[in-house]
Amino acid sequence: MGRIVVRGGTVISPSGRWRADVLIDDERIVAVTAPDAAVLPAAGEVAEVDATGCYVIPGGVDVHTHMQLPMGDLTSSDTFASGTAAAAWGGVTTIVDFASQQVGERVLDGLEARHAEAEGQCVIDYAFHQTIGGVDDDSLAAIPTLIEREGISSIKLFMAYPGTYYSDDGQILRAMQVAGEAGMLTMMHAENGIAIDVLRAQAMAAGDTDAIHHGLTRPPELEAEATHRAVQLAKVAGNVPLYIVHLSASQALEEVARARHAGRNVLAETCPQYLYLSLEDHLARPGVEGAAYICSTPLRSRHDHHQKDLWAGLRRDDLAVVATDHCPFCLVDGKDRISEGFTAVPNGIGGVEHRMELIYQGVVTGEITLERWVETCCTTPARVFGMHPRKGEIVPGADADIVVFDPRRTTTLGRAGKHHMAMDHSPWEGITVDGAIDTVISRGEVIVDANGLHGRPGRGRFLRRDRPAVLR
Repeated sequence: MGRIVVRGGTVISPSGRWRADVLIDDERIVAVTAPDAAVLPAAGEVAEVDATGCYVIPGGVDVHTHMQLPMGDLTSSDTFASGTAAAAWGGVTTIVDFASQQVGERVLDGLEARHAEAEGQCVIDYAFHQTIGGVDDDSLAAIPTLIEREGISSIKLFMAYPGTYYSDDGQILRAMQVAGEAGMLTMMHAENGIAIDVLRAQAMAAGDTDAIHHGLTRPPELEAEATHRAVQLAKVAGNVPLYIVHLSASQALEEVARARHAGRNVLAETCPQYLYLSLEDHLARPGVEGAAYICSTPLRSRHDHHQKDLWAGLRRDDLAVVATDHCPFCLVDGKDRISEGFTAVPNGIGGVEHRMELIYQGVVTGEITLERWVETCCTTPARVFGMHPRKGEIVPGADADIVVFDPRRTTTLGRAGKHHMAMDHSPWEGITVDGAIDTVISRGEVIVDANGLHGRPGRGRFLRRDRPAVLR
């Protein structure tokens, strides 16, 4: 590492776009200035990245990933090493993954184990949220320690998955109260898991075992009901900040929009799969082809205007963030368990490599602006999760996490094209998108360029995060 000038590009931020050169010294951005300004070293004096005709954007910040996540007797197929390498290929320079605690386990024990799994493995910088799956006096006492001692400023709760991660309303209220008092953000998987389990059991008993029934037994009404309940519990807990993860349905979006329009401290994310994939076109495919698209919340019907509404939510800021919920499983010894019925299939879709490219398509089609692309994929996730201004924006003093994105090129996604995730298939196979990741810089080091991946496992650092900036 040393001094680098990114020359000739158009810098994009949430507030606008302008022609500018960016000067990097060691790991930090030291100047964003008019092209060829006097403050810049002369050509030939420093390393240069040619960004002529390209967009110069902050490194992507994906705040919802699941690397090497245990799920029953399986583990998601991307390790911290392979998953963060794939993220780098996709212009992502920071991820936030999860440490987990279930009933009978101690929060800090699970966190320590997760640190051990990730240490020395990550190609890019990383942080953790803390999942609380067993809300009791011991786990509640540990929550303030997370922010004070560990630099973890967000917890995640589940209204789904009874028997593993599910919390009832009373447990959720207590955890929200403690997290709110500590200045932490509560993330929520909002689906009515008790009702969903009834529908799942009924479908299996009736012989409705194909992948499409994963979606049909998790109807949008049960996502909306749980979202409404989470919003009300957050209000009762003292209007504590609430973040709804992987929102997929129009009805749930209406609940978030209603809360935000009333001035409530509620934010939500969606994911690329809900903007592009559908129940009929993907989940309804036969056998393992459909099982490849099993994730929760599920893909929604293309006939019910969910995708149109989600894009509108991104424009209006009712949806604040695009993350991936990256949780890949292979077809072999994973998704092929559809032979036992949809309830046996591990939930998850891989996408950490393609988020930046897929959401840029919303710019191409007129759904969002360039500025909004950067805001939802880079700046807002960094702000919400206590990493801004170090991450998420190209400003002096920030980490030199920069992506040069070429809008003149195209990229074909999938194993026949661009594919670095540890999966034996791709949910995005054969899709060609406008634009291409040209160069990726992480803390002042070029880790991806035309010559390939240069970042090595272990160069990524754990990020201690500040309290979230969630009032918007």
